[in-house]
Parts: sequence; structure tokens; C-alpha cells
Amino acid sequence: MASVRIDAWVWAVRLMKTRSAAAEACKAGHVKLNGVAVKPSQSIVPGDRVRVWVDHKQWDVEVVETINKRVGAPIARTCYIDHSPPPPPKEILMSMPRRDRGAGRPTKRERREIDRLMGRT
Repeated sequence: MASVRIDAWVWAVRLMKTRSAAAEACKAGHVKLNGVAVKPSQSIVPGDRVRVWVDHKQWDVEVVETINKRVGAPIARTCYIDHSPPPPPKEILMSMPRRDRGAGRPTKRERREIDRLMGRT
């Protein structure tokens, strides 16, 4: 198949729930084609690398087949090769400090502790 709009392809292979959400993600710079942020109308061809940031997860996929109609999940997975990094282990996620919702801004002491954990000082 020929080239397809990137927003249509991202929606068709089920990386985004709706096509309008895919277009908004492109406009916001959350979709990158070969490392460059693109507009929703940018065309893609097989061999391109697409990076999508959605729901606090980064997808890094290589286009194998271009489709513009939404298909079932098993067929959609054959249209790209997933190069996404694996999610962090649950132990690391559970050990990360969390603030209670509505607790306000961190105090100076808490900010120093956060910076120390993040390796910024």
C-alpha cells in the first residue's frame, strides 16, 4: 500500500483510541517520525520509525505495513515491529516516593530529598 497519514496509521494499529486523539497528540508533539515531531498529515511509508507518548508509556515502533482502516488487535500487531523499552520492574515503581493527592507543594526539605533520589545533587 502507498503512504498513509501518520494520525490515521497510529489510530489504525491501535496505539491511540481515537483518530482525533492521534491528531491532537501529533499537534502536541507526542508523535515523532524518525525522531522529528510531525503534523497529523505527515505521510509514512514502511521502514519509518514512529515514537508515540500515550498514557505515560512510550511506544517505539517500526512501520512494516501501512493501513488506514482500523483492524483487529492481532492484525494490527503485524503492521509494526515493537522496539519499545520494557516497563520498569514493579519493585522500582513501588519503591518510588509518592505524595498524597492534594498535599500541596513539597517543602524545601522534601525537595532536597527528591533531588537526592533523582541524582540531581
